[in-house]
Amino acid sequence: MLKGIHPLLSADLLHALQSMGHGDSIAIVDANFPAAANAKRLIESPGANAPALLEAVLTVLPLDVRMTPAVFTMEVSGDPHAIPPPVADFAAVMTALDLADMEIGHLERNAFYERARGAYAIVRTGESRRFGNILLVKGVVASD
Repeated sequence: MLKGIHPLLSADLLHALQSMGHGDSIAIVDANFPAAANAKRLIESPGANAPALLEAVLTVLPLDVRMTPAVFTMEVSGDPHAIPPPVADFAAVMTALDLADMEIGHLERNAFYERARGAYAIVRTGESRRFGNILLVKGVVASD
């Protein structure tokens, strides 16, 4: 255990987040997502739900402020305007972390899969609710 590091941030996840460069993406997905078939790097976090893991990741990961949007969720098939409970929870996490002004984009299911396949890593959570998937684009930590 480390001080100041969220307990959901495993060594493998921290290594992936640190190794990512500006513009790389990471997908946090639910337990039903075909992560093993689509991941370049698969990180398992079965003890976490997707919103909790999002909150943990955002304690250390800067989002790309030059890309709009830098956050994407998966649309509900047949109802692209629906807001499933996990997506509402993602928005609440963003608001709680003072990131409410960051636009959350929505991708059709197959487009989300394609973006996830290109992600630096996919983190499969224990999230059992459908559409508990979110993709983040890493920004930079400014030294000035």
